[in-house]
Amino acid sequence: MLQEISLEGKTALITGGGTGIGFAIAEEMADAGASVIIVGRREEKLKEAAEKIGEKCSWYVFDVTKTEEYEDFFRKLEKKAPVDILVNNAGINIKKDYFDFTAEEFDKIMETQAKAPFMLSQTAAKYMKERKSGCILLISSLASILGMHEIQAYTVAKSGMKGLARSLARDLGPYGIRVNSLNPGFVYTDMLKNTNLKTPGRLEEIQNRTPMRGFAKEKDLGMAAAFLASDAAGFITGIDLVVDGGISSSFLI
Repeated sequence: MLQEISLEGKTALITGGGTGIGFAIAEEMADAGASVIIVGRREEKLKEAAEKIGEKCSWYVFDVTKTEEYEDFFRKLEKKAPVDILVNNAGINIKKDYFDFTAEEFDKIMETQAKAPFMLSQTAAKYMKERKSGCILLISSLASILGMHEIQAYTVAKSGMKGLARSLARDLGPYGIRVNSLNPGFVYTDMLKNTNLKTPGRLEEIQNRTPMRGFAKEKDLGMAAAFLASDAAGFITGIDLVVDGGISSSFLI
């Protein structure tokens, strides 16, 4: 099992890898032996993250909404080391009343949360197809399972990631490419802390509704992602792995 769960000799590309869940995934994959490449829009954050992860980590400033740059970017990466694992983690959210949401705001979320993972996975899969192997991870959300307040556009995009994982698993499986989605529960990040400032008491309510109590740690998501990318999950494809302490499968009042 230890041999199969190792990512030694693999190269993983993680979008939005400088902070939060993306950083945790990069850190755990590097710990499992992979060479990790983190990309994002903020150079300072990427540098900090790479220094923390160590010599197995490299970084590039790259905006995933610029789909016209994908092919050139991947050609450069493939010359250095084939990308064995792609983690589509970069994302944004806009929280507001449904009736105030604009078409421009909807498009902005779809561009990052839906179009980018769709097209970036397509680019990566072209190279993986030639090698008859590869792993693609899409980050979904509890919003795709539970109705959540004032994040309708985000919900549309994240629900799509689960469907896209199933569809791509069907079409890419014959080429040895596995595709899964990873579904984080409530993770105690700065974003969740800021949410609580607007709605005092929400964090306590979430914990009370979670069978295992408390919140997921970013490391929990990182380890789950590393497992899905490893040979230990070699016959797992098309699933949505939920890491939420049981909140989505329980009815607690």
